[in-house]
Amino acid sequence: MDAFVLIGSFVVLMMLGVPIAYSLGLAALVGALWIDIPLDAVMIQIASGVNKFSLLAIPFFVLAGAIMAEGGMARRLVAFAGVLVGFIRGGLSLVNVLASTFFGAISGSSVADTASIGTVLIPEMEKKGYPRDFATAVTMSGSVQAILIPPSHNAVIYSLAAGGSVSIAALFMAGVLPGLLLGLTVASICVYKAHKHGYPKGEPIALKDAFKITIEALWGLMTMVIILGGILSGVFTANESASIAVVWAFFVTMFIYRDYKWRDLPKLIHRTVKTVTIVMILIGFAAAFGYMMTLMQIPMKVSAFLSEFSDNKYVILLLINVLLLFLGTLMDMSPLILILTPILLPVVKVLGVDPVHFGMIMMVNLGIGLITPPVGSVLFVGSAISKLKIGVLTKAMMPFFVALFVVLMMVTYLPWLSLWLPKTMGL
Repeated sequence: MDAFVLIGSFVVLMMLGVPIAYSLGLAALVGALWIDIPLDAVMIQIASGVNKFSLLAIPFFVLAGAIMAEGGMARRLVAFAGVLVGFIRGGLSLVNVLASTFFGAISGSSVADTASIGTVLIPEMEKKGYPRDFATAVTMSGSVQAILIPPSHNAVIYSLAAGGSVSIAALFMAGVLPGLLLGLTVASICVYKAHKHGYPKGEPIALKDAFKITIEALWGLMTMVIILGGILSGVFTANESASIAVVWAFFVTMFIYRDYKWRDLPKLIHRTVKTVTIVMILIGFAAAFGYMMTLMQIPMKVSAFLSEFSDNKYVILLLINVLLLFLGTLMDMSPLILILTPILLPVVKVLGVDPVHFGMIMMVNLGIGLITPPVGSVLFVGSAISKLKIGVLTKAMMPFFVALFVVLMMVTYLPWLSLWLPKTMGL
């Protein structure tokens, strides 16, 4: 009955249109009143939920990504990707995927990836003879890489939701191979479609121009080197590398590229602060909600239920995948990580699943949710950019959904994809 009151009140509040963060906080208060504990305990959990040093990485990563996204980095990455793969048949679609790989390694956000790359490439692909719905589907599918390739904001949130027991550096490295596999899979569909429908080849770029494009892009790509190199070498912590990345992104944008106007900088910082504020409110209320779940022994009850259902690790992982895919279509990624990690992580630990591996399973599942109706945030951004209806885009996404599901199964049942790099690097 306790679980029904807590989760039921959360669901009812969401159905009434209350934002997810406030639904979590109010449901925690309802749960506290139901089991008769002081409301002060809930308030303490909200405060302690955001009073964590590791959370400082999130605003810095968001700010670095925002500066590079609006400072001309996306356009230069697209040009650089064109140098590498633009001359192949269907090359512009491959440019789209590769640019998402590069930009995802800077922004860590699928929404920012779709908005930045899509604004540049969707009109360009349509002009070159690609269907607009296909161009948008490629952009959205490729952007899921940003969830996996470091620096992923959601990897930091997963580490927090796991109680800080999972290394952020290990999660960053764990996402590299699954992210590249996802990009390669999407690119394979692009090549197949290009040959089937006769999409055009791009013109080879002259060596002099290719050199200039590469140099311009490398300034921005150094952000990725700073983030990963600093963490892996032990010179920086995740927080320190994120803050240094902000300084570098600011320097490159304002003094090297000089596409961004100084008068627009306060507006960018204001938008970043609003985004981070929303995330922090969500984390604080989710901490209180998780505390109530622990008091009501919901994680243990879920674990017992799944153990009674089956003791086969692969069956349990399949059930968890189905659950995550379903919930990912109904809720955004961050709150689901915060809510479900304390429930599901103890279950998979008992089965011998590495927490880092499980983090990647969650990321791929919920990343697919970002491009799935009815509430996929990336899907809405793609629709706004392309001016196509959700139904049209969903139909165009079907081949990519199949490909992403294949990647999900590989990440789930081939643990080495996630664990090889972290173990090789001693993380």
